[in-house]
Amino acid sequence: MTEIENDTVASVHYTGTFPDSGEMFDTSKGGDPLTFLVGHKGMIPGFERELMGAKAGDSRSFTLEPEDAYGHPSDALVQEVPREMFPEEMPLDLGMMLMSDAGPFRIVAITDSQIKCDFNPPMAGKTLHFEVDVVEVRVATEDEISHGHVHGPNGHEHKQNDCCGDDSCC
Repeated sequence: MTEIENDTVASVHYTGTFPDSGEMFDTSKGGDPLTFLVGHKGMIPGFERELMGAKAGDSRSFTLEPEDAYGHPSDALVQEVPREMFPEEMPLDLGMMLMSDAGPFRIVAITDSQIKCDFNPPMAGKTLHFEVDVVEVRVATEDEISHGHVHGPNGHEHKQNDCCGDDSCC
């Protein structure tokens, strides 16, 4: 039976909670399991580390400090953006999550001329607890390893210009 290690594909069901309150922040239960390529930076580091060596049918329970999850918030990731960078007709509200070329961000302050945008991950600075059930583990294919992500059950086709801006797919 295959164990979770680098260059394997793991499928897991999980429930994530905040340990101080017990409040659930995410779960895959009731849906498809989370499937990921191990060792290719697709998951938070502590999550993968805690699952190393697990096999299908195993359960793990662990708590991750911020440095092993989404890190600590960084002031460098909070930026003032001129209001004119946003469409004039776009309604903007505090706490609103938006997407930019630089990634997702949350609006944390609004003035007539500036919008303060926080690009820190929403879970930055938080301690997270996970209950994980390993559903399946298999060796990754050469294509999955070279592409850096899991392919579907019938393989995977990249569309033209899908991953690198040309047909070479890295």
